[in-house]
Amino acid sequence: MTPWMRKIHKWIGLLIGLQLVLWMCSGFVMSLLDAEKVRGREFRAPAAAKLPWPSETVALRHLVNNAFDPAQTVSTGWLQDRPVYRLTGEKSSLLIDARTGQRVELDGQLARRVAEASYRGPGRAGPAELVDQTLETRTHEGKVWRVAFSDAEDTTVYVSQQGDVLEHRNRTWRLFDVFWMLHIMDYTGRQDFNNPLVVTAAVGGFWLALSGIWLLFTSFSLAEFIPKRWRATRVLMVHAPDGSRLRSLRAHTGDTVFVALAQQGLQLPSNCGGGQTCGLCEVRVRGSAPDATASDRALISPSRIEAGCRLACNLKLDRNLDVEVKGGTELGMVKEAEVEQVRALSPFLREVVLRPRDRPGPEYRPGAYIQIHVPAYRMGRHQIDAPQEHQPAWSSLHLPSQWSSGSALRRSYSLSTPVQQTDGRLTLLIRFCHGKHGGKNHPPGKGSSYAFGLKPGDRLQYSGPFGDFAIQEGRREKIFIGGGAGMAPLRAMTLDLLESGATEPIHFWYGARTAAEAPYVDEMQGLAERFENFHWQLVLSEERGGTGPAGMVHDAARQMLLQAHPDLQSCDFYLCGPPAMLAATRGMLREMGVADNRVAFDDFKI
Repeated sequence: MTPWMRKIHKWIGLLIGLQLVLWMCSGFVMSLLDAEKVRGREFRAPAAAKLPWPSETVALRHLVNNAFDPAQTVSTGWLQDRPVYRLTGEKSSLLIDARTGQRVELDGQLARRVAEASYRGPGRAGPAELVDQTLETRTHEGKVWRVAFSDAEDTTVYVSQQGDVLEHRNRTWRLFDVFWMLHIMDYTGRQDFNNPLVVTAAVGGFWLALSGIWLLFTSFSLAEFIPKRWRATRVLMVHAPDGSRLRSLRAHTGDTVFVALAQQGLQLPSNCGGGQTCGLCEVRVRGSAPDATASDRALISPSRIEAGCRLACNLKLDRNLDVEVKGGTELGMVKEAEVEQVRALSPFLREVVLRPRDRPGPEYRPGAYIQIHVPAYRMGRHQIDAPQEHQPAWSSLHLPSQWSSGSALRRSYSLSTPVQQTDGRLTLLIRFCHGKHGGKNHPPGKGSSYAFGLKPGDRLQYSGPFGDFAIQEGRREKIFIGGGAGMAPLRAMTLDLLESGATEPIHFWYGARTAAEAPYVDEMQGLAERFENFHWQLVLSEERGGTGPAGMVHDAARQMLLQAHPDLQSCDFYLCGPPAMLAATRGMLREMGVADNRVAFDDFKI
């Protein structure tokens, strides 16, 4: 539940946070505006002194009895220098001269004189217009007279049909009214404090507070608040996949398996540093495994969860445990290599060839990956060399002048060529994670920045190889679908199969945004011409007019290959690429009835 709660909390927090910003900004702006102008008092004349009511007036009873619409309220007042009775009925109102008993018609000229009498500014009055209720007179029902004045504030005076000056509105008030609308979230009437949006925001804020408290407590365990010397210890038995015991160690209750192993020099693969987001630190619990958490279920397949697999960064030592770890003895080993060659394949894809100090063995199979040890560093844009033809793409990035990584970390990169075909060299395909185009001073990825700054002759450290993404045994038809840096393991598998004499049909469908971003295209086309059983297809999502299909690679593969295939269950599928592409392709294969055990994939979790 925690990952879903975090995701919901994040998005609701974003919405409520935006509204909080609007509340703060609108309140700040309203506080800066001149209150006298907002109230319309800047050019409003003071109220005239009350005149004594004349003694010679028409009897009020006679007027009330003769009114066409029975009067409900009667008031006296002055219309400029004329005493008047105001009779208000259910459907109409009358304005009557108190001296003569004659009905007074408030026409445009009279309304203009009333407006001018209430105004003391420099502007000249325009003609009076009879208008329906507007936002500027929203607290008054019915039609009103509008008189505009030609001053710097665009003052407008509204006069009721009974001759009362209702409002003085101006530019400052109108600006205030916009921010008032944003502040109370009433985007229609601009006066309802209890509108549904405000209520929704209040409920969302209350839920956000409660979920934040819940997430705070779930982020910690009681053991974290107890000193280690006061905590009991548990035995952790570590085994290799072949069953051999690697190590027996003691760790404190409450520590995770990931932390316990790291403290003993066994660093599990991880791109997130134990943050429960990459899924690379998977281990298998021998015996009775603890219940899977939401993070386990989000990153590990149901069949593997059933087999006892759990995330080491989420597996706490509350009892003695026996676990199997991938990689075996490789976990505790740090190896060295020298950068032999760096080649730019596209603006943001590079091939880096490493020469290990020790010759690689058979464990460096196609589909495996190594973890580069990235030290703390500081670097700038000038340290990344780009060929002249790639300069336009790099100039579109708004990178900061310098960026840094304050602590050591590890990043995983798959082998893109079988080591047997490179005389023991390790060939990596690395994509530069530059963030969004146009983002001002967007810091690039820490691992890819380090890798793009490597030069021939540089030395680095790495661990591995790791991973269980590999060619399955048998001569079944094979379909590779990939994108981005997913080219690396799929290319290694393809080269290994073809050079080892595979005769079964092999299809490789690769997706890129543009032809300039697709690596190894000429090589793949050459292989397709050389081997009759190999079929290569490039799919471009943002470039039209080429010879190949356009769109998303999984959609193109479905329409042009899979739908017409006579027996998909006899095929093995190998998928690798960006998470969105991987999820879409896996979902498509399930819809088409392909069993999960026929689908192997490598999820980069980035």
